[in-house]
Amino acid sequence: MSARTIKRGGKGVRRAAATQVKAQKVRTAKARTGSLVDTLMGWVPLSEEQLHRIFMAAILGLAVIVLWIIATLAGVPALAREQIAALSHNSGFELHNINVRGTDNLNELQVYQIALADRNRAMPFVDVQNLRERLLQLSWVEDARVSRQLPDTMVIDIVERKPVAVVAKADRLMLIDKDGVELEVVSAERAKGKLLLTGPGAGRQVAALNELLDAAPAMRPHVRSAEWVGNRRWNLTFKTDQVLALPEGKEQSAKALMTFAQLDGRNRLLGGKATAFDMRAPGRVYLRVPGRTDAIEQGGVVAGLAAPAATATETKVAEASDKPAAKPSAKPDAKSGAKD
Repeated sequence: MSARTIKRGGKGVRRAAATQVKAQKVRTAKARTGSLVDTLMGWVPLSEEQLHRIFMAAILGLAVIVLWIIATLAGVPALAREQIAALSHNSGFELHNINVRGTDNLNELQVYQIALADRNRAMPFVDVQNLRERLLQLSWVEDARVSRQLPDTMVIDIVERKPVAVVAKADRLMLIDKDGVELEVVSAERAKGKLLLTGPGAGRQVAALNELLDAAPAMRPHVRSAEWVGNRRWNLTFKTDQVLALPEGKEQSAKALMTFAQLDGRNRLLGGKATAFDMRAPGRVYLRVPGRTDAIEQGGVVAGLAAPAATATETKVAEASDKPAAKPSAKPDAKSGAKD
C-alpha cells in the first residue's frame, strides 16, 4: 500500500478567489484614480515640469516662513535692524535736515516739531506714511507729501486750506475754509475784508452759503456778513448796512436772491433809502424806510418782472381793506424767530 503525503497550510479555493477579487478591485481603483488625476491635469494649462517647479517653490516658501518664525522668536530681526541702523549711521544715511515747502499761513514750527521726532533716525527706518498722517492732523493742512532725499534730508510739501470766511463765536473770531474746517483764531483786524458769519451753526453752513451766493454772483462782492437764523434761513447784510431777509429752503432762497439782484440792477436798491428788504413772503418784497412806521410793499416790482407794464418805481402801502402779510421788523434778525 503506497504512502500519500498530505500538504497542509495551502490556500483554499475560496481564499484564492477572494484574493483575486480584492486585487482586481485595487487595480480598478488605481485605474479610476489615475484617470481622474489625468483629467484634472488636462484641465490645468501647465506642464508636469511646471507643476513640479510650483510644488518645489511652495515647499521652499513654507520652509522660509518657518525659518522666519524661528528667527523672530530668537530676536534675529531686531538684531539685524540694529546692525542696519548702525551701518546707515556710519554711512551718513541719517535724518538731519528737513525741507518744508508750500506754507503761507501755517506756522512751520508745528511741522518741524512733528518731523523732528524722527531726527537722528536711520533714513531707511523713517516711516513717511506715519509722518504724513500726523501732519494731516494740523488744521491748516489739507494734504501733505513726504519724501526722502538721500542721504540725510526729508522733504515735506504742504497743501494749505484756503480761508474763505470768519465765524463769530461767543468769545473769539474763528477763520474757516470752504468746508467749515476751523483754521485758527484771528483778531478783528485780520478778520476785516472777509465774509463774517454769525448765528448758531453758521460755520457748518458755509458750503450752502457759497452755493447760495453762486446763484447771484453779482451780489457776492456786496455781501459783508451773513446770519444763519433759526437753523433754517439767511439774513444777508450788505456793505451799505442794508439787510436782506431771505426765505428758508435752498431753492426758495436762491430764487429770491436772484430776483433781488435783478431788482437792484434795475432800481439801485443797494445804497437807497430802504434799510431792510424782506423777501420771506413769496412774490413780495417789503422795504423798511427810516421815518416810516409801516412796511412798504414792492409787490408791483416783483410782478413787473413778469409784466413789463408795471414800473419798478411803484411802491404802495398795504391798505387795511386788503389782507396784508405780517409786517417785518426794521432789521430782520435772530430775534424775529417767533415770526420765522
